[in-house]
Amino acid sequence: MSKAIGYAAVDPSTPLAPYAFSRRAVGPNDVQIDILYCGVCHSDLHTARNEWNNTLYPSVPGHEIVGRVTAVGASVKGFKIGDIAGVGCMVDSCRSCPSCSDGLEQYCENGFTGTYNGPVFGGENTYGGYSDNIVVDEKFVLRVSHAENNLAAVAPLLCAGITTYSPLRQWQVGPGQKVGVVGLGGLGHMAVKIANAMGAHVVLFTTSPDKKEDALRLGASEVVVSKNKDEMAAHLNSFDFILNTVAAPHDLNPFLALLKRDATMTLVGAPASPHPSPSVFGLIFKRRRLAGSLIGGIAETQEMLDFCAKHNIVSDIEMINIQNINDAYERMLKSDVKYRFVIDMASLKSA
Repeated sequence: MSKAIGYAAVDPSTPLAPYAFSRRAVGPNDVQIDILYCGVCHSDLHTARNEWNNTLYPSVPGHEIVGRVTAVGASVKGFKIGDIAGVGCMVDSCRSCPSCSDGLEQYCENGFTGTYNGPVFGGENTYGGYSDNIVVDEKFVLRVSHAENNLAAVAPLLCAGITTYSPLRQWQVGPGQKVGVVGLGGLGHMAVKIANAMGAHVVLFTTSPDKKEDALRLGASEVVVSKNKDEMAAHLNSFDFILNTVAAPHDLNPFLALLKRDATMTLVGAPASPHPSPSVFGLIFKRRRLAGSLIGGIAETQEMLDFCAKHNIVSDIEMINIQNINDAYERMLKSDVKYRFVIDMASLKSA
């Protein structure tokens, strides 16, 4: 066992505060990482405040981790001391079910083990990246090839990046396609960057007209204010694919009406309460599809990191000290960040 320090929530209503705990000893297949940066995901807030009614306390959130390898087990072949490595949303799975065999560990039939909050179907708690170090099986550690001066902005790729990359790949987004992105937040801004790099004509949908300039800077070709009926009507039946990143309940029907026949809108935002049920007629008359997507498997996450390194894609971030995490949560609820908070874990030394 080794000592670790971090920030934890001990119940749904208490602010996150310093917390000391233990990591397991480095086993034959393990990689130990000193955490340099950890992104702040809306899932962290949902979990810390038990908004999904499944939190194991104490909860040390954080699953957008970039750090430096400090120890490796005797059987580890892919990493050495000094390497820069990443850890995303999972640290284990059953490794034997059909999904795991297909490299889709995120859909493990027996439940993947989250980087924090333990296995999906119940089990021992796990502690995430709001801490100084972590020990992870090599199979769930990612190689980071971005330049070191970009490492803080790489951290959100481990969740926001793969959450948007995976559906864009699954629905084969590429040149010549018209692709919509709903929402310009932590997920949406990554979707715009990645879809643009894939060669698509990207249209950003937002309720905020003042986000137009930023959306165009990030790679959108057009911006539509979704509350403007005329702007929406101009795009009826024209999209090959729409990625909806909004994590708040809203009417899906206006966006479904923008899809071509046989086209798909995929949801990646996870609201605390359900969306209103869409009209079945909007689906059946054009054979449209409404789908969902989680993160990506480990192989696809590595593919995403390599793609982003090749295309110089990182997240737009605001760096914070760990002591400001509770304020960051409140600002995140107000969408007062462009577009992802990242914790400088060096700040833990003064916690």
